[in-house]
Amino acid sequence: MTNSTASTPIHLRASGVSLVLDAPPNALPSILHWGADLGETSDDDLRDLASTVSPLLENAVDVPVRVSMVPEQSAGWLGAPGLQGSRFGRDWSPRFHEVRFEQQGSTIAAIAIDSVAKLELVLEVELTASGVLRSRATLTNHAEEAYEVQRLVVTLPVPPVATESLDQAGRWAKERVPQRRDITVGTHLRESRRGRTGADAATVLIAGEAGFGFGPSTGEVWGLHVGFSGNHVSYLERMTSGKTLLGGGELLLPGEVVLGRDESYTTPWIYGSWGRGLDEQAGRFHEWLRARPQHPRSVRPVTLNVWEAVYFDHRLEPLLELAEHAAAAGVERYVLDDGWFAGRRSDNAGLGDWVVDTDVWPDGLNPLVTRVRELGMQFGLWFEPEMVNSDSDLARAHPEWILQTGGRMPLEQRQQQVLNLAIPGAYEYILQSISSLVDEYAIDYLKWDHNRDLVDAGSTVTGTAGVSAQTYAVYRLCAELKARHPRLEIESCSSGGARIDFGVLEYTDRVWASDCIDPLERQGILRWTGQLLPPELVGSHIGSPRSHTTGRRHDLSFRASTALFGHFGVEWNISTASEAERAELAEWIELHKRFRPLIHSGRTVRVDHPTTELAVHGIVAQDRSEALFEFALLARPSTWPPGLVRIPGLDPDVRYRVTSVGPRAPFSTNNTAPTWQADGGVVLSGRALAAVGIQAPPLQPEHSALAYIQAV
Repeated sequence: MTNSTASTPIHLRASGVSLVLDAPPNALPSILHWGADLGETSDDDLRDLASTVSPLLENAVDVPVRVSMVPEQSAGWLGAPGLQGSRFGRDWSPRFHEVRFEQQGSTIAAIAIDSVAKLELVLEVELTASGVLRSRATLTNHAEEAYEVQRLVVTLPVPPVATESLDQAGRWAKERVPQRRDITVGTHLRESRRGRTGADAATVLIAGEAGFGFGPSTGEVWGLHVGFSGNHVSYLERMTSGKTLLGGGELLLPGEVVLGRDESYTTPWIYGSWGRGLDEQAGRFHEWLRARPQHPRSVRPVTLNVWEAVYFDHRLEPLLELAEHAAAAGVERYVLDDGWFAGRRSDNAGLGDWVVDTDVWPDGLNPLVTRVRELGMQFGLWFEPEMVNSDSDLARAHPEWILQTGGRMPLEQRQQQVLNLAIPGAYEYILQSISSLVDEYAIDYLKWDHNRDLVDAGSTVTGTAGVSAQTYAVYRLCAELKARHPRLEIESCSSGGARIDFGVLEYTDRVWASDCIDPLERQGILRWTGQLLPPELVGSHIGSPRSHTTGRRHDLSFRASTALFGHFGVEWNISTASEAERAELAEWIELHKRFRPLIHSGRTVRVDHPTTELAVHGIVAQDRSEALFEFALLARPSTWPPGLVRIPGLDPDVRYRVTSVGPRAPFSTNNTAPTWQADGGVVLSGRALAAVGIQAPPLQPEHSALAYIQAV
């Protein structure tokens, strides 16, 4: 580790990205450049670069306004401050003027002091091997008098060439809907006050060049993700000076962070990814996740979840029959969903009473678990540890364990309330309840659900808001369960896809993308979940012929090919399927297993195509030796046929054979198959595939086809 107070900017480089930090001894660091690699630079080069920024402006303060990564009003910044807080109104505008820098490899720590306000701020900045920038701030109070923190965020600047923004919205069963707009003066503010990430979360807030798309030639993009599962804020702010910032952090409710003497508060990690096009930006996130030591290394087992097969109708014989059919089709993990615990015949009662219902399971879960294991499958179990029904023994025994405020219970949602896991007794009760069941049944996998927002979420112990403490208690609970049970895997499910972020993924092994398994909806959900997560972390299941959430009907080929590109599974009562359907299901499972190593390790590619009704995406191997692409026709286009589709991402100097794989989807009337779908396929160079492409198959709407591309 090196220590420095020198003012020479610091240049970090990784994977085609440069980060240049202005690091003076009398101010917080600011970013001079974050984007394309600048190559080797001398100290003189860096000092000259620093001299080109922050000009003196007319009708502004009499010095150049310098915007640090935690912007300060004391420096002349009139946008949103990075730190807001006070001691009953005093010390509300800090100035961190004594700064030293410590560097260890690709990580910089700036330790800054405001000796008047008696505050210390430590800003950590790292450029990871994949080129992801991540940063967080820690504030410490060194005064006797308490300091209330109302806001602490980290910001990342983007250059003037970024004129358009993109983020995501959505709702239950329609998560991650992209929304795009011009960047104008003012603030595009995204706040989650749900106590969880939210189905409507921004996910990645992106600024980019006009017209940017997925491919590298479409323009540069800069994106920010807040790695936190509770209340949070993401924003994009442009000032009249032209300065544009991406910012984010935890959204703190009143009284959640009050620092006594020498107490500290640390923000969540803020992640930034730059790329030429959305795919390169997403790829950096994917590489960073895959490089983590806790990233799943074992084969991602094909999973059957029984929820949409039986709902609350838990009877041993049908569940055993389902297990037999699942194993015969090639399923590797069997998950028993909601309805197994005391009093749980509907969603009106039982949450919190985590003991097996002996009325339904007189011999416990052993008969089912034993048979599942005999059939060679892992066993998983559903929990909703943070919630409690009012009609439960737990709620009747400990109403003070429920998050509440104002001498009243919060409004119910799904007939349930939120259990305050920041209370030691409640935490220990849930920990022991889950841990004992994991031990008793050697459970391999927890489906961890979270089905309501945190409304009026106050603590009966502190009297203050309790969302922040609850979020960190959940993290501790997951970590402790995994420490006790090293083989245990956990899925983050939250009314479907309402808790998907890097914070929860520090402790979990996959997420559930959405409660909507309709493949037409899932095409978009999976496409945009991929802006943050690689396929192996995203639960992707084949639903029943008639969708539970939309009522639409789809052929098995469309349901299966859509689900193929993820952590594959089944959510369908296959006991009621025909023999032909079960045989085709087994084919699809075998196909997924064949391509699973590629799908779960390769680079995600999403194709820019002018026919918006045609969605084309795929996975290209890291060594570019093979690829698998899906062509999905989402609706009837206004022109026909869709024409040639360029396939990017392959080695231009290698020849590839393109062939059709998987059960054939039906074509539109009187159309013939393109030549690559004929026996033997076609052979083209990677350069030709990228520049010319291959013909889109003339599919019927709401059907898809697969192309396998292999070097020859």
